[in-house]
Amino acid sequence: MILTDAKIKFLEEKANDIRMSIIEMLLEAGSGHTAGPLGMADIFALLFFHTLKQDPKNPSSPERDRLVLSNGHICPVYYATMAHAGYFPISELKTLRKFGSRLQGHPHREFMPWLETSSGPLGSGISQAVGMAIAERIDRGVGSNKFIYCLTSDGEHDEGNTWEAILLGAKEKLHNLIVIVDRNNIQIDGFTEDVMPLNDLAQKYEAFNWHVQEVDGHNFEAMNSAISKAQAVFEKPSVIIARTIPGKGVPEFERDFRWHGYDPNGAKAKEDYTHALKELRTLGGKIKSEHQ
Repeated sequence: MILTDAKIKFLEEKANDIRMSIIEMLLEAGSGHTAGPLGMADIFALLFFHTLKQDPKNPSSPERDRLVLSNGHICPVYYATMAHAGYFPISELKTLRKFGSRLQGHPHREFMPWLETSSGPLGSGISQAVGMAIAERIDRGVGSNKFIYCLTSDGEHDEGNTWEAILLGAKEKLHNLIVIVDRNNIQIDGFTEDVMPLNDLAQKYEAFNWHVQEVDGHNFEAMNSAISKAQAVFEKPSVIIARTIPGKGVPEFERDFRWHGYDPNGAKAKEDYTHALKELRTLGGKIKSEHQ
């Protein structure tokens, strides 16, 4: 689908709203992941407000596209986006990680049936998505126009299970499967290339016979074009390696692996997050905040 200038501006505003909600949620919860959710806000905004066939009023519609979040620890961006899209009240976001809340620290489908999977153990998402893509082909045939989108982290590619799924996806020629890799180059212990070098992910996927694209994950036009191209591939599954900036939107957080799972407790941490919220509300000081 074509993106107009007006739609791009709308998506930019939605992504910023999502980022603000992420910071507010983490402040309220006193725990959770920061860098990944902020970095993926643009992609989530594009998917939920432009790409996905979905209906928040009928989340179990058999006609819906499916979205599998493999790296479940970035669920604050998932929850925030779904709330802004109308799946549940935005006010519920403040219950993140609270006892009895539906918004667990990792997505739990038993509590939120409109989630496609529960996730937490890293490396399982592509396997789950491959299974869904095969089931969809069995149910509806190769001509189905439904897509299975799997969002996964670069760090998860340390897991052997991930590569087994990549092998099977190629063997089965799952053209209805689109994997989006969050290539932000960090994981909880440091930079991915220091912890376990992934080197050229594109070459690896190509060697496994996938259709591969590498794009700027913060460029709405580039991401939209990549998804459209992936949807047009019929003989193999597709992967979009999205280069993202962890902590995107808050300069003090960006590209710093320490914000992967930073704990927003204590006076200094709360000061950092309050400053981050101000940065987002004012777009880095470009506009005057209504909350000042």
